[in-house]
Amino acid sequence: MEPDHADKVSSSLPAPNAKDNLSMMYSKFICCKLYISESRNPTAIDAIDLAAKTDPQVAVLSKFEDCLYNRVRYTLVSYIIDDSSTEVIYSPIRKVLLAMMEAAFSAINLELHSGAHPRMGVNDDLSFHPLGQATMEDAASLAKQVASDIGNGFQVPVFLYAAAHPTGKSVGAIRRELGYYRPNHMGNQWSGTMLPDVLPISPDEGPTNVSSERGATTVGATPFLEGYNVPVLSKDVATVRRITRRLTGRGGGLPTVQALALIHGDDCTEIACLLDPDHVSAYQVQTVVEQIAAEQGLEVEKGYFTDLTKDRMLDKYLKITCAAD
Repeated sequence: MEPDHADKVSSSLPAPNAKDNLSMMYSKFICCKLYISESRNPTAIDAIDLAAKTDPQVAVLSKFEDCLYNRVRYTLVSYIIDDSSTEVIYSPIRKVLLAMMEAAFSAINLELHSGAHPRMGVNDDLSFHPLGQATMEDAASLAKQVASDIGNGFQVPVFLYAAAHPTGKSVGAIRRELGYYRPNHMGNQWSGTMLPDVLPISPDEGPTNVSSERGATTVGATPFLEGYNVPVLSKDVATVRRITRRLTGRGGGLPTVQALALIHGDDCTEIACLLDPDHVSAYQVQTVVEQIAAEQGLEVEKGYFTDLTKDRMLDKYLKITCAAD
């Protein structure tokens, strides 16, 4: 029998590849950046890495370790499914994150931790970011589910921020209230536990008392943010902090830019930035830092991204998961 016109057309079209199939199955995706207070203990990192591989539909797209900061950031992406009738959000990323956090809690004691980056907990922060057709509401819903898991399952105080918080409170505001930015060891270092046994503000999930071994955690949902660090060749942290303040939106500088000045090595202070690429570019950040630093007679090196850019994130996830299939 002669095939009809529709059969002829369909047979002439290329077969959809695995990447296309995944894109057709899911239109909503989620990115989570998990910050853990450790990078010097290979046994702990290996255990966390192993936990991150428990579901092939969840991909670790990047891992940024800094031994001076004694901190590691994992960037994970997966799909999300929402039930419009019940507003329930599901993603396999939730179970993988909990497995990674459990591995971190089992292998890391915050009392023995020290580094040049502030932190309030073993699992210090989780930030959720919508990708594809996912919305901020989707990201906030998933963030609140994970926050409840942490607070109730691990008995760790959890503070929500940004879109996950009832009033949109910023993570910076929470950290300032908890003394996150105040070094507690050797001038510009953090060592051991930094939170009091009883918290000065109530957490959104979990107990009000703090385990000195585990600390507390912040969990939020924001637009996708890019990490960009700018090295300033100076040990004068106070001066670099003034530059940092003038750079940020909070200090009247570039809108949406958040930044922190941190000692990094013997002769450098880094300005560690988070920026919303839809509003500010890394080039703008670099230019402003160089201009302000020049006023102080300070030399600035070329900055560097600490993670994938937003444009590459979803494409890399689809390639990795399709290769696994």
